Amino acid sequence: MSQTLLDKVWESHTVRTLPNGSTQLLIGTHLIHEVTSPQAFGMLRDLGLKVLYPSRTFATVDHIVPTDEREEPFSDSLADEMIKALRRNCADSGIKFFDLPSGQQGIVHIVGPEQGITQPGTTIACGDSHTSTHGAFGAIAFGIGTSQVRDVLATQTMAIRKPKVRRINVDGKLSPGVYSKDVILHIIRQLGVNGGLGYAYEYGGSTFDAFTQEERMTVCNMSIEGGARVGYVNPDETTFAYLNGRPYAPKGKDWDAAVARWKGSASDPGASYDDVISYKAEDIAPTVTWGINPGQAIFIDENVPRLDQIPEKDRATAAEALAHMHLKAGQPIKGTKVDVAFLGSCTNGRLSDLTEVARHIKGRKVRDGVKAIVVPGSQGVAALAESMGLAAIFKEAGFEWRGAGCSMCLGMNPDKLVGDQLCASSSNRNFKGRQGSPTGRTVLMSPLMVAAAAVTGEISDARKIFNVK
Repeated sequence: MSQTLLDKVWESHTVRTLPNGSTQLLIGTHLIHEVTSPQAFGMLRDLGLKVLYPSRTFATVDHIVPTDEREEPFSDSLADEMIKALRRNCADSGIKFFDLPSGQQGIVHIVGPEQGITQPGTTIACGDSHTSTHGAFGAIAFGIGTSQVRDVLATQTMAIRKPKVRRINVDGKLSPGVYSKDVILHIIRQLGVNGGLGYAYEYGGSTFDAFTQEERMTVCNMSIEGGARVGYVNPDETTFAYLNGRPYAPKGKDWDAAVARWKGSASDPGASYDDVISYKAEDIAPTVTWGINPGQAIFIDENVPRLDQIPEKDRATAAEALAHMHLKAGQPIKGTKVDVAFLGSCTNGRLSDLTEVARHIKGRKVRDGVKAIVVPGSQGVAALAESMGLAAIFKEAGFEWRGAGCSMCLGMNPDKLVGDQLCASSSNRNFKGRQGSPTGRTVLMSPLMVAAAAVTGEISDARKIFNVK
């Protein structure tokens, strides 16, 4: 019988079905960071347990690490204790830790792929909601809570219910100046932030076939913002080319065997889905959020919706969003003043993101009054960008070039909004307070749109600002 990738991976990793109908699922790879792991390790000590398979767990530090002043001890005592605790726990348990001095530190969802740890046909868990990123490689990857981090450390398994599968097809060629970030914002806008509840999203179609591996990662990263438990793309030659030669990827004869196995994990032709939805790439334009969740989004040439254009069940949230964002219903989003421009995060902090922006901003300047920062997703990305001259282009344009970390994606480090500043952000969440200030305002957009906002001082159409053709 034809099966989806989810069916195959789930079946091959099932230990048993629990009395309540959940699956005890083997977790092939466990990724940890400094925020959700200390309590889990503490629980293990209280129970007198050890990490069962330390070789299947990998750690890095990302959420709390400062991106400007990297010297230790950190000025934030809690952040300093967190990194020290992670070092102790990894050393005590024999876990590989991509620490600050390693040259391999970075955001967990960027480090895993670039090290070749993320592989097709596997299960991956991490105490972070954006673990769905790894689904771009044909892995079933999901974020988990602290008690589940404990369970995986202790047993290499966890209890979870198998989701249904929705196939989302995007076909055609994106117009110039439209990117994978616009694709996922459009999907979430159409299906809603709760549209994926109970589902895994399988992304496909000719647009995804043509996407680079990093473009696929951007879409899968934000699956959770649409309510989906998992988002994935079937592995193909693009996937294998990306992984080939990575430090933790198979080598030699093992590589050939792995590729054969990975090919077999892809969804079969004729596989049955619980739901199928299709979009045309040419219908998608540069997309920005206007509200306080990623589903409150519009094309750059559209106006902020009026309440009577919004389903009645969503009007209260829309009214709250308009008040928080200082926007008026019916007004253009284009031209809204920007205070901060943030380029980075596990959504758009990869080398391809920085390369695309750098080639357009060369010779341009950040608008006076705008604070613009670039935060590479990993030390590896930073080193490559610096060797390629990208960092110099950003600095010449007036961007601050920072060290690797989560940075302004969330308010757990010194990179925070102040007061009601508005940030043009390439990150994944625009919730109230997400960027460190309860009154701060976040507008999600693609990296090039962030650059356009930085050089104009307002939300702008990057296609016109940079003459993208």
